[in-house]
Amino acid sequence: MRETLPKSYVRKLMRAIIEFELIEPNDRILIGLSGGKDSAFLVYALGVLRRHFPFKFDIGAITIDLGFTDKFDRQPLEDFCRRLDVPFFFEKTQIAEIAFSPSQPNPCAACAFFRKGIISACARAEGFNKVAFAHHLDDAVETFLMSQLFSGQIRTFLPKTQWDRSGLALIKPLVYLREKEIKGALRFIGFEPIPGGCPRDKKTKRETTKQLIKSLVKEHPQVFENLTAAMRRQNIADLWPPEPTKKEIWQKSQKFWQQKKANR
Repeated sequence: MRETLPKSYVRKLMRAIIEFELIEPNDRILIGLSGGKDSAFLVYALGVLRRHFPFKFDIGAITIDLGFTDKFDRQPLEDFCRRLDVPFFFEKTQIAEIAFSPSQPNPCAACAFFRKGIISACARAEGFNKVAFAHHLDDAVETFLMSQLFSGQIRTFLPKTQWDRSGLALIKPLVYLREKEIKGALRFIGFEPIPGGCPRDKKTKRETTKQLIKSLVKEHPQVFENLTAAMRRQNIADLWPPEPTKKEIWQKSQKFWQQKKANR
C-alpha cells in the first residue's frame, strides 16, 4: 500500500518547513513518538513527504516507556514504523517513579527533563542532527496564553531552536496545523492512538488554558485567530517572527525547490 497525504495537509506542512527552514539536505531527524495522535501523524507525514522532497533526508522514531504501566505494548508502534520504513528506537525507563516521587515538586517538568536527556542521547548515538516534536498550532497558542496567565511572561515555543549544547536542533513541523485537523487525519494514517497512562492527564494548567480558549471561542469566534496574530506581532525574542509577505514566501519556496540541482 502506498501511503498518501491530502493536499490540504501538505500545504501547511510545507509552509512551515520552508518558512522556518526546518528540514535541509542530508538531515537525519529523530521524531519523538509517544503513541498519541499528534506524534503518530508526524511520523506518517514526514514518512510520506520525504518521497517528494528535492533532496534526501532521513527520519527515525523513538518511543520512551515512562513506566506508568507494567506492560507497555511497543508492538503497534514498531509495526506502524515498519510499515512506513522508519527505523524505530525504544527506551524503557522508570521516569514515572522518579518524576512522581515525594521529593519532586513539579512532576511534569521533571518528566520533560528526563525525556529530553534520553532522546538527546539516542539522537547523538545514532547520528541524528535534529529532533522533531509534534506540537501543533493549538499547542503554540495555548503556551502563549498560559505563559502570561501563570508565569507573567510573554512567550511561546519556537518552530525551530537549538536544543542543547550537543548541537542538536529541535524542529516542530506541525505548527501550522490545528489539533482538529490532526484528529481528522486518523482516518487515513491507519493508527490507533495509545493512552499514555499519566495520572495528570487532563489535570494540568495547559488543559485549563485549552478549555478557557474553547469557552471564549464559543462566544467570540475570532479569539483563536487574534491570539495567533498576537503571537507574531511583537518584537520579542520568545515569540514567532512577523508573518512573511507573499513575495518572501515565494522567494523561500524557489530557493527550497532549487536545491534539487545541487543535491543530485
